[in-house]
This record gives sequence, structure tokens and C-alpha cells, in this order.
Amino acid sequence: MTDTSDTSDTSEITALRAHLENDLGGAARAWLDQATAEAAAHGERPEREGPVPTPTWELRFAEAGRRCGPDHADAARILLLQAANATSVTLARIYAQGTAAERRAVLRSLPHLVPGPDALPLVEDALRTNDTSLVAAAVGPYAAAHLPPHDWRHAVLKCLFTGVPLDAVADLPRRAHGDAELARMLGDYAAERSAAGRPVPGDLHRAMELTVLESPSAPAGPLTGEEQES
Repeated sequence: MTDTSDTSDTSEITALRAHLENDLGGAARAWLDQATAEAAAHGERPEREGPVPTPTWELRFAEAGRRCGPDHADAARILLLQAANATSVTLARIYAQGTAAERRAVLRSLPHLVPGPDALPLVEDALRTNDTSLVAAAVGPYAAAHLPPHDWRHAVLKCLFTGVPLDAVADLPRRAHGDAELARMLGDYAAERSAAGRPVPGDLHRAMELTVLESPSAPAGPLTGEEQES
């Protein structure tokens, strides 16, 4: 099967850039052009002993909300990380030092920058919080591609616990399809809610339907061995 992930990532980055070019004012566009040029020119921090000054582009990453506005900050930050070709080490450092908004942008950048599971600790950290914006970002395409079955099922439940719509869970129909263990966990949660006299989230019923092996909502095709694990 042809791998189209690189093409998909490129098209998404292009779409983000076009969106910002259309929506940002002249000053903000000029700032973003300069910041991404700095990121591309600097690249990664050199590997050397002793204190290393913070690259200018990382300072720009922190000020993107003020420069581009909160509605465009995520997209601007993703473009900065992509321009710098940030590695999982750099992403982990920025995530650890960042505000919630900056951490959200790092999580959203993962599918574009980290091809393997190296950044899963960031996803796991976000899923331990009760910040719904971080939880929603954590269950995006990177989690869909790399989060192990047990952890992914708990991520789905975390969304239900915190009120994050399951539309945020990337690739939900494929990963939930025929997953008997997820169905059991959802059933237990629904029973607990009902016993406590609390409403069962509508999203839970939709997720239960997706776990049915012959569900028409899920695409046909064999599951991987990892997805069939308990």
C-alpha cells in the first residue's frame, strides 16, 4: 500500500499557512514570515556541553499568541515548529516549559514532525490532565497512529469523563471497530453512571455502536495485530 502520510502532512501545513495568510493582518503576517525564517535558519540546538542560549525562534513561539492573536496562535506555532524541523527532544523541552496553549500546539504538531512513538510521553502527560483543550489535542492523529490499544481505550474514556466530544478522537471508527474490550469498558462506565442516577453521554452510545464487529459505521478491512490485543 502506498504511504500517503508525507503528502497529507504537507497539504495540512500548506493549508495552515494559507489560512494564516488570508486571516492575519499585515503586521502579523510580516512577524510570522520573519519568525519562520529564523526557525528554518536556526534548526536544532547544537549538541554541546554547558548552557545554550534559547534560540530566537523559540522565543517567537512563546509570543505567537500576542503577535497573531489567540485564534491563530496554534497554527502559527505549528508552522514555527515545522520550519525548525523540531525533533522529539526539542518538542519535549518546549512542552515541559510551555503554557497550556503552547503545549496544545506542540501536541497538534506531532503528526507533522515525529514519525514514530518517541513523543508518546507528551500525549500521556496531556491525558493525565483535566484540561479539555489538552485532552482533545492529545487524542488527535498522532495518538491514533501510535497509542497502544490499552492506553487508547483509556483515552476514549478520558474524553467521556471530561466532556471532550468523541469527534476529537482521530480515526475513532477504525480503532473502535470490533474492539470487544472497549465495548466492555464503555458498558461498565454506562452502568456506573446509570446506577449513580447520572446521565450517560450520548457519545458513549455512538462509540458502543462502533465497537460492533459488523457495524456499518466502521470501514471494512482487517485489523492489525496490535488493535486486536486486549
